[in-house]
Amino acid sequence: MRYNSYITYFLRDVNIMNDVCRLLDLRYPIIQGGMGNISNAELASAVSEAGGLGTIGAGTMPPDEVEALIVETKRRTSRPFAVNIPLQVTPHAAEIIELVIRHQVPVVSLSAGNPAPWIPRFAEHGIKVIVVVASVSQAKKAEAAGADLVVAEGYEAAGINSPLELTTMTLIPQVASAVRIPVIAAGGIGDGRGLLAAFALGAQGVQLGTRLVATKEAPFHEAYKRRLIEAKEHETVIVGRSVGRIRRIMRTPYAEKLLEYERQGMPAEQFQQYTSEDRHRRGALSGDFDEGFINAGQIAGLIDDVPTVAELFEQMMTEAKTQWQSLSALFR
Repeated sequence: MRYNSYITYFLRDVNIMNDVCRLLDLRYPIIQGGMGNISNAELASAVSEAGGLGTIGAGTMPPDEVEALIVETKRRTSRPFAVNIPLQVTPHAAEIIELVIRHQVPVVSLSAGNPAPWIPRFAEHGIKVIVVVASVSQAKKAEAAGADLVVAEGYEAAGINSPLELTTMTLIPQVASAVRIPVIAAGGIGDGRGLLAAFALGAQGVQLGTRLVATKEAPFHEAYKRRLIEAKEHETVIVGRSVGRIRRIMRTPYAEKLLEYERQGMPAEQFQQYTSEDRHRRGALSGDFDEGFINAGQIAGLIDDVPTVAELFEQMMTEAKTQWQSLSALFR
């Protein structure tokens, strides 16, 4: 298959050039997850400057806040970046779509809703479209609608997840076999071994979320970063199963309260209130783990340092290359 040729090239030379890099004008096939309402220009621009694709997540922010982030990101970097629009989460989808077009943002990421009605509008303006999917059928529909790439996200990932609960290990090869457009793997990836594994499964790039929180440029509360570094492999939890709204968060005092409320039969409206973006900001930006939560993927158990984004990407490439060389010796 064609995957073999670019995997070899990638690991021979860190200046990889595959379909993801060519389409998005990147040095590395690494993109940043949206991070919703805690998005910021500092981290997004750092990711782009380091050779990946930084992303501003619109979340439920009003259009003026999203626009300010776009303007600030453009001020900080001349490299490509993206805006993530969760179509059924934001009440401002149409306005934010117009902002992306007006500011000539080169890439848009669409999630949490049907992207088909919007893709032609972006295509008219030469904007590349990434669609986040959680199943083979969603990936096929995204491709048929004209998406340029898909992010296939396993439920190891942080934050809001699909109720299908498919793992990255099983989802990526199925999606890669089902579509012709490039596939980006997300969920449980944060080092060079995960990067290499994603390529072996058929992906042409990876999306990082939790791992990028623990970087020097990420302006989140130090308690958030410290909690990620201290986390063991079992310290993320799923909340929301009882109301059909799955979210992976770090185990904290507030997370324990949420789990107890669910055991008591908490209704969906109350769950929505207790997992509001205000509660998210309290945890991530203020470090208040008694009255706020922090998103965290299962990759948290592998995080043990806080490098710069550029250092992280270089570490990942070096580790992937070293791991490839070790594996190559086993298959001679």
